[in-house]
Amino acid sequence: MHAASGQRLGASNPREEGPTDLRLVPPALAAWVTAAVTLGGPPGWVAGVAVVCLVVGGALLIAGRRGAHRDSEEGRAGRRFGFGEGQHGDRFREGLEGSRFREGAEGGRFRDGLEGRRFRDAPEVRRLGERREGIPFADGRRGERTHRWPRVSVAAVLLCVAAAAASAGLHGADLRRGPVPALARQYAQVTVEVEVTSDARLTRPRVKGDHAAPTAVLLDAEVRRLMRADGTDVLMRTPVLMIVEAGSARGSPPLSDERSPWLSLLPSTRLRVAARLAPALSGGDEIAAVLRVRGSAPLEVVGEPSGPQQFAGGLRAGLRQATDGLDADARALLPGLVVGDTARVTPELDEAFKATDLTHLLAVSGGNFTILLALFIGPPGLAQRVERRGLAPRLGVPLRATALFGGALTIGFVIVCRPDPSVLRAAACGSIALLAIATGRRRSLIPALATAVLLLVLYDPWLSRSYGFVLSVLATGALLTLAPRWSAALQRRRVPPRLAEALAAAGAAQAVCAPVVAVLSARVSLVAVPCNLLAEFAVAPATVLGFATMATASVALPAAKALAWCASWPVQWIADIARTGAALPGGGVDWPGSWTGALLLALAVVAVVFVGRRLLRHPWLTGVCGALLLLAVVQPPPLTRVITGWPPPGWRMAMCDVGQGDATVLAAGAGTAVVVDAGPDPILVDRCLGALGVTRIPLVVLTHFHADHVAGLEGVLRGRSVGAIETTGLEEPADQAEFVRREAAARHIPVTRAVSGERRRTGGLDWQVLWPPPSSAPTPDGPNDASVTLLVRSAGLRMLLLGDLEPPAQQTLLRSPAAAELGAVDVLKVAHHGSAYQDPDLIRRVAPRLALISCGEDNPYGHPAPSTVAALRAGGAVVLRTDEDGALAVVGAGGGLSVARH
Repeated sequence: MHAASGQRLGASNPREEGPTDLRLVPPALAAWVTAAVTLGGPPGWVAGVAVVCLVVGGALLIAGRRGAHRDSEEGRAGRRFGFGEGQHGDRFREGLEGSRFREGAEGGRFRDGLEGRRFRDAPEVRRLGERREGIPFADGRRGERTHRWPRVSVAAVLLCVAAAAASAGLHGADLRRGPVPALARQYAQVTVEVEVTSDARLTRPRVKGDHAAPTAVLLDAEVRRLMRADGTDVLMRTPVLMIVEAGSARGSPPLSDERSPWLSLLPSTRLRVAARLAPALSGGDEIAAVLRVRGSAPLEVVGEPSGPQQFAGGLRAGLRQATDGLDADARALLPGLVVGDTARVTPELDEAFKATDLTHLLAVSGGNFTILLALFIGPPGLAQRVERRGLAPRLGVPLRATALFGGALTIGFVIVCRPDPSVLRAAACGSIALLAIATGRRRSLIPALATAVLLLVLYDPWLSRSYGFVLSVLATGALLTLAPRWSAALQRRRVPPRLAEALAAAGAAQAVCAPVVAVLSARVSLVAVPCNLLAEFAVAPATVLGFATMATASVALPAAKALAWCASWPVQWIADIARTGAALPGGGVDWPGSWTGALLLALAVVAVVFVGRRLLRHPWLTGVCGALLLLAVVQPPPLTRVITGWPPPGWRMAMCDVGQGDATVLAAGAGTAVVVDAGPDPILVDRCLGALGVTRIPLVVLTHFHADHVAGLEGVLRGRSVGAIETTGLEEPADQAEFVRREAAARHIPVTRAVSGERRRTGGLDWQVLWPPPSSAPTPDGPNDASVTLLVRSAGLRMLLLGDLEPPAQQTLLRSPAAAELGAVDVLKVAHHGSAYQDPDLIRRVAPRLALISCGEDNPYGHPAPSTVAALRAGGAVVLRTDEDGALAVVGAGGGLSVARH
């Protein structure tokens, strides 16, 4: 004990740890699996499982009780044998505890007898069994322990299975009860009274073809009253998902605006809404139906939220108000880090957190609650000692009163942060720990975690299917089991203790959670461990300052703003780590997003750990492997070009693989390029420009405002110097035009309008705008036919970029004065992703040698059309497409024209 402490004089409070108590783990796991399997199952089958397990478990318990009675009889016989009481029993105990007995003749005879066959084979000793720690052999309570314990353990597992099946059956029946499921199958229009059970959240922006799907507000709710047409009401309690769809009510704020009344609703608010019911998607969601409400419908509140929810809502609103003056990242992240309020987190920042596996920081994980408890009761290891720290002992609060105040803090934490899976798991573990403190019993974290899992799954079986709950439990289990062992192994290899603990915690959590994360994201992050390690130093100060900001905002807003400003520094550090890690070209690798892929990743992790343990014995080899991993993640452009050949030397034009959209890059010098369109996804276009080494963009040309050409603009602008943005004159769709203006204004980038006849030049690149004319009159399909069309010259190459022009505009272009510039071209960017709507006269006029088509794999539009591909090939063009060939780069000129694929 003293040697293991690492101190020259030994540990100040030495104690010998016993084996980990795992008795509650099998029942907890059995209840978890049972709940996940039986949810939504046939009622008869679920009831049969519960009854059979209950009967068998009860029978095992009764048999165990009879065995205990028989053992007590043998215990009395054992006392007559002389080891329980009397002179021989005293001598036996003294022989175990005293050195005189162990070293004397009697001790020798005892050991010889214990080891001898004659003593072991005595019938009385066989019945009495082994007994340690100086307690009599035949106590009556310990006899035949090795035979009775498996029986009791199996009975406990069966009873927990029965309870989980019963709970899952009852919760599943709630979804089938009442008229709502039947009305949902009929897509009925209903008027209902609902109670909101969650905070409002916005859907992620999605690009569907040429337009961006409008955002909607999602609310978990329960239907409490259904108003029939005949004037009668039906009372119920049926869980539903309420989707408030975008609806244009004049003068009302958009759904994505923080002023929208739908976004300010608090849990427990009661509403009366007219909506359409729809069936819930399959997959076991805990809702009976979907309730679709038009956003333009009036918001009719019939019941105010409860007092606790109003208090919690006031705290959350005060936190948002105190962060209003901060930078964008801090304003978005601080409420998310403290209370899980991610309403202000942009999709780009959210993707950065996902790419670096830092999303747990925005999910109010158990770490937040641990920090609060440690601040209040002191470090867990000192919670029951005289030397305990924290605010409670400094304020003179007794130990049991500390536990009571901690329980109140737990309840408040769940109310303010909302009962998400990770919050519930952390609160349950914390409550059990507080109960151990209050009763003076020694705390054990593994039994606490198992108890928390068991109670939560029995209370809410739907948690058994929650990925958030799975990740929370796995991460906590890794921190309690693997991390201490890995930390000790690192310290034995002379790693400083604090660094060893941090490395072990980050590595263990990532190793255990990575297979589940891969199922969700179909990607494995290679920078998760270092990013989590670097972010961990900022989590505690950001959390403490954030909660202090929330607590003071309602009473002293200026002080809260000052605290929020202090908290913004560690929060910004976390945001910078996420952005930097996500921007690394080798920061992640694609992985099969299935449970088979998860199993393969788990095997890979085991192999890495097995090899890593042996690598640690060879520091120089460890350093070489670390350097190779660093090169694979950073991927320096010179090294990447040598290994992959991308981008090819001397490339003139590149077509990025951005899915169903357009993004073309025209080289204009070292690290400089003109970008034509931005594609639908900012991440994809950002990766493409990063791989091409583009850091300076004199001009971004957006041919028109359809979402598959402009939605990725944020990725083009990210971390690059941009001179100007040029667009078409027809600002339709209006929402996408407004998005472009907003992104440009946020970065102080001027926006200009392209007109026919304009000529520009930068570096070795020059181009001419052929379309639209200054006084264009677009057809009803205006956005496509208003596309900016460019004729580009670079090192002897002629390249024609048609945007999404369709036959009416293509024919008009051939009759316009700009047609004089048209002629044979080397490269044609085929219009509208190679759709069937092409003018054959234009194709014959330009007679391209190389035709490039940008389209998405398995897109629902059938792009490119076989007729278009056939017409291009009939004219002598080589046709390449991003859905089959990936990103494309044009190299050379004249007869040496070639294309590299990536």
